Amino acid sequence: MAYFEVPPFTDKGKSVSFGGGQASGDGKAGGAEQASNSKVLMPTGPAADFKNSMTLGDGTHVAVTTVTGKKSGFTGKVWVWAPKEYSDPKFAKSGFPVLISLPGGAGYPNNYWMGTDLGLQTSISKWYHEGKSKPFILVMPVLNPQPDDKGIYWDGSDIPGQPKMGTWLTEDVPDFTRANFRTIKSRDGWAFMGSSTGGFAGLKAVLKHPDKFKAVIASGPDIVPDSPLWKGYDKEKAENNPEVLAKQLIDKKGPDVYLAFQVGTAESNKNTLPNVQKFIATYGKGPVHTSLRVIEGGQHNAKTYVPNMGEGPIQFISKVMEGPVSE
Repeated sequence: MAYFEVPPFTDKGKSVSFGGGQASGDGKAGGAEQASNSKVLMPTGPAADFKNSMTLGDGTHVAVTTVTGKKSGFTGKVWVWAPKEYSDPKFAKSGFPVLISLPGGAGYPNNYWMGTDLGLQTSISKWYHEGKSKPFILVMPVLNPQPDDKGIYWDGSDIPGQPKMGTWLTEDVPDFTRANFRTIKSRDGWAFMGSSTGGFAGLKAVLKHPDKFKAVIASGPDIVPDSPLWKGYDKEKAENNPEVLAKQLIDKKGPDVYLAFQVGTAESNKNTLPNVQKFIATYGKGPVHTSLRVIEGGQHNAKTYVPNMGEGPIQFISKVMEGPVSE
């Protein structure tokens, strides 16, 4: 009966608390003592009003709320999932790493990673227990401010005259996460994951803000900004170009970033693999650390990318990320 989402056979829409250090509604962190570990940031509040989107077999929840970004001015939905370990008492004073997960396609009004059909949440849990992955909190915001029904998208950027989607992804979404979860203060606890245009947005975010984010898994990504909305804004477009940003990072000699690419050999765009290979050959040096998983027969879709994340990419970024420490 849960298939029909008929109460009491479903808990969809019910309030969800992620507990264990959850921020209180008055903006004060509650539910756990402040962590003594200086690496940990307890929830800063105010607590969001989370509603259950779905419950997984292990009892964890994908929950959704609406966020109004104070810095971007954009209002959009954000889905979140915390692994079972997040509510384990032995981790009650530990911060958890965050993987901001961005979809391809329209990325609006839904972020397709919120669905359990692609297995991202269960895979993170499986990989953690296999020793491959950190137990990431998944934060899944909308990528674009509206559907791309006319071939329009925003490149995860602040395009002049448009909603500030770059600020939304790199400022407001992390601020929201810090308000509601036990996180890690430094960039060692912050990474992106995305496919297609979401892979581009994550790649660009890490290269543009290496002081805030340490790593990305970019699957079948674009390498350069190509939204038609950039027309007339060449300077701003260059400021959001991973090639330009990578060169600047190399010239500045850091900080170190870790870029895990994966591309299928049967991608719909035949240029994707050679473009990624060229980027790695040109910019994969100095502080720009790269890995590439070539997926034989892999297509340009999430069902190709998720299983293969466990064959190298998730290990590559997990090795350099902070994780929770048990009491």
